Amino acid sequence: MGADTKSLRIRIRSVDSTLHLTKAMGLVASSKIRRATLNMGKSREYTAALEEVMEQLRSSPDCAKSPYMTAKGAGTRIIVIAGDRGLAGGYNANVFRLAAEFEGASFLPIGKRACDRFGKGFLSAERFSGTDAAQVGDAECRAFLAGEYERLGILYTRYRNMMTQTAEILWVLPLERTVGGKMTPTIFEPGEREVLDAAVPTYVSGLVAACVRESFASEVAARRMAMDSAGKNAQEMIDRLQLEYNRARQNAITQEITEIVAGSGM
Repeated sequence: MGADTKSLRIRIRSVDSTLHLTKAMGLVASSKIRRATLNMGKSREYTAALEEVMEQLRSSPDCAKSPYMTAKGAGTRIIVIAGDRGLAGGYNANVFRLAAEFEGASFLPIGKRACDRFGKGFLSAERFSGTDAAQVGDAECRAFLAGEYERLGILYTRYRNMMTQTAEILWVLPLERTVGGKMTPTIFEPGEREVLDAAVPTYVSGLVAACVRESFASEVAARRMAMDSAGKNAQEMIDRLQLEYNRARQNAITQEITEIVAGSGM
């Protein structure tokens, strides 16, 4: 019986260590959520403004002649954004599951886990900067014009709320013609096509930056929920083990008393 109580004490200490770890990681995730969602909100506003301008340009007949409106190459290029760390529930797994649907595509990874899976890229999603986004936008636009691939997509995680984040694919290039878009008296100088061609790298860079920030907000939210769930499970396990330990200890004491009483009566 003594061996049982000893093994239970060891298990309780082990699970208690896990509980402290999950609480610490949950607190770290909580401290990052506010800033991450704030940056995400700013990126959404920026891309919404960009999209409004691009919608006007894509509806222009002159812009239909832009090389960004027609695919020349073959194959698919996907910028895939995953986390820098694990322990975030199904966050990374959902990204990789969706990526697996695009067999034969070439991937540009952002985030350490994505780099581990797909090769060289940008190692940190959390520290991905505007300069990094501009580098990606310029490089991918040049590659598209050179015919290195037919279409460009961004695989990221859409933040819906603290409980729900969804892996999605956003197709970026070639640009789709806007039909029945908002017609405004906006005058573009020197002309619609010239403005469109000059704006596309900035547009792509803005989308990449926004998707990275959205993905990072999703990651910290998913990690917070995963750590809360793991902490709850660990506490429940400790309670069960503690109950088993108390019962085992009580049985051991009862047995010792019985043996003492039996011995004294002989």
